[in-house]
Order: sequence, then C-alpha cells, then structure tokens
Amino acid sequence: MNQLLAIQVFARVVETGSFTKAADSLAMPKTTVSKLIRELEAFLCVRLLQRSTRNVTVTTDGAAYYEQTARLIRDLQDIDSGFQGAQFKPRGRIRVDVGSSVATALIIPALPDFYSRYPDIQVELGVSDRHVDLISENVDCVIRGGPMLEQSLAARLLGHVSRVTCAAPSYLERYGIPVHPSELESKYPVIGYHSARTNRVIPARFERGSEYFDIVGKSQIGVNEGNAHVAAGVAGLGVIHNFRYAVQTHLDSGALVPILEDWLPAPYPFHVAYPPNRNLSNRVRVFIDWLVELFSTLH
Repeated sequence: MNQLLAIQVFARVVETGSFTKAADSLAMPKTTVSKLIRELEAFLCVRLLQRSTRNVTVTTDGAAYYEQTARLIRDLQDIDSGFQGAQFKPRGRIRVDVGSSVATALIIPALPDFYSRYPDIQVELGVSDRHVDLISENVDCVIRGGPMLEQSLAARLLGHVSRVTCAAPSYLERYGIPVHPSELESKYPVIGYHSARTNRVIPARFERGSEYFDIVGKSQIGVNEGNAHVAAGVAGLGVIHNFRYAVQTHLDSGALVPILEDWLPAPYPFHVAYPPNRNLSNRVRVFIDWLVELFSTLH
C-alpha cells in the first residue's frame, strides 16, 4: 500500500463526503479509491468511514485521523512548495471558479499574458454563475463579487469595479431615455437578473449623493447568467445594469448607450477566495498575484 496516497485519498473522501466525488477530483477510478481506503483501514486496524447506500460518514476515529493527517499533508506541501519556489518556476494545474462575464470579458482575454510568464501552469476554469463548494469540488480558488461574508474562506481583495446602466439604441428609440431611476419601476422595461443560487431577482443599485434606489423594475425577460444579461441588452430587450468591463466593447461600438450616468453606484468589490486550511502552492500564489495586477487595470 502507498500509505501517503491512501491518506490523501482518505482526506478527499472526507472533504467531498463521497467516494465518487473524491475519485473524480483525483482523476482515478472509484474502485481504486475504495481499495486504498480498505487497505488504510486494515493497516490501522480501525474503521475510518461508515458507508451506506446513500452517503459516507466519518467515524470518531476517522475524524481524529483526518485532523492529524491533514496537518501532515499541509506540512509536506509547505516543504515541497519551498523547494519548488527556490529552484523551479511554478508548474502544474490549478482549478479556478469564476463567473461567466468575468471569464469571457476579463480573464480569458488576458490569459496569454499569464502564460507568457508561467508557461508550465495549466488553468482549469470552472465558468458559471453558481455558488461552488471549494472543498467538496476541490477548487483552488474562486473569484467572487461583493462583500466577502463567508467566514469559512480566506480572501484577498482584488479591486473595485465600476458599473454602468445602458440600453441598445433600438430600445431608446422605442421607449425614450429615462432621466430618473424610479422610471425603471414602471415606464421602462429592464432585463431582470436572477441569482443563480436563489433565483431571486437582484436589484440594481443607483446612487447620487446621499440618495439611493434599489430597483427591481418590470421585465419581460429575466436571466441568471452574465453573458446572457449583456446579450439581452444588446438585443434591445430592456435596460441593463452591469459591470463596465462586461459591456465596454458594446459601449465602444455603439451597440449599447450609457444612460442615467449621474446615478452611479459605488465601485463594486471583487475578491479571490480560497480554503483557509489549504496550503497555497506557488502556482496558486502567482495566479492570485496576477489577478490583483489584472484588476488594477480596470476603471
């Protein structure tokens, strides 16, 4: 038995709560995962996991073993990272989860610059607007917008991003140009943006001085994905309130026209978050540093 491999596999089963998910995250057959766990339990002469047809639970002995071996794995990663950082360029694969508009309008176009610096790193992007579980899905880091409220994650501020309200010329020809945010509640159709996590409509924030409005508005179409939100605006289906980086090319081409420009909300914070108990490899560290640099170019 490869004891170190068995310990790493056991840790992934505990973290994912599933033999199948652990096997997927480690890119190995489920039968291999099961075999290593059985061999580890036989070697230790204790039951680490309680299996049932529906789930896997950690025994008392298993929880104690995980707590101690998790520290061992982190210490080993620290040692490896120290030597790799001193002698080699960062290399290997990292898994990053990111919202769709951040990926297509910001991250992917800039990746050639990242690869020119770190050609031996492979970036696996999970692109969606859903809320992922970093531990169970074995994600190294995630980019999230808004205040960082999750106390279970460590986070680093990437920067603040401006927002803009805009509409297609065809829409403005049909409905006219609103002069106050309150008009979006009844007179001017908007494109609703629904949370991919809760399906609730996310209000658009408008601010001017000490005044502010959170507008939901009336809409004929609602979406829960950033690129679809922009596409619906370009199609003239309603007013959109989005991040400037996501619509800048359409503003430059005239496909979208900014409106209500004196009602600009405060810049929106973006963070990169990662599990606090997971050692950050050199490849993840340099990627996060690169993200901070990238976001510093936004206005």
